[in-house]
Amino acid sequence: MKAALLSYRYVGLPDCRACSRFTTAEMHELSLATSVVETASEHAREAGAARVLAVTLRIGRLSCVHEDALRYSFELVRDGTPLADASLTVTPVPVRIWCPACNTEQELPGIQRFACPVCKTRSGDIRAGRELEIESITLDLPAEEPTDGHAPHP
Repeated sequence: MKAALLSYRYVGLPDCRACSRFTTAEMHELSLATSVVETASEHAREAGAARVLAVTLRIGRLSCVHEDALRYSFELVRDGTPLADASLTVTPVPVRIWCPACNTEQELPGIQRFACPVCKTRSGDIRAGRELEIESITLDLPAEEPTDGHAPHP
């Protein structure tokens, strides 16, 4: 077994009319999870991998994604796919704004006030926190056959 790590940036939001059993908020996460599973499955097929071992997502605090609902949806839609046993890791991305008074990027402690935590200057210049990206996909690749006819050494 050989693992490969792919980096992939996920852009755009999929259609959220996925399933009438879910509330609007849950439908959003179900649709996102479906897109993640489809994207990772496609990468696995293209690479000749039988399965996907792990997926890592970067999710900004302003992306309107509820992590628990996304995890639940991911577990639902991964069944019967190359991701059936894949783990999902979520890396939260804090909100960062540009402060014109300090002339620097500042991380906000929360999302209630868009003001520099150092000098209290208000700013709507958001530099980070809206991300929704597939950071990496780890594939289970078949072992490569040696070209010289000899078995590989353990």
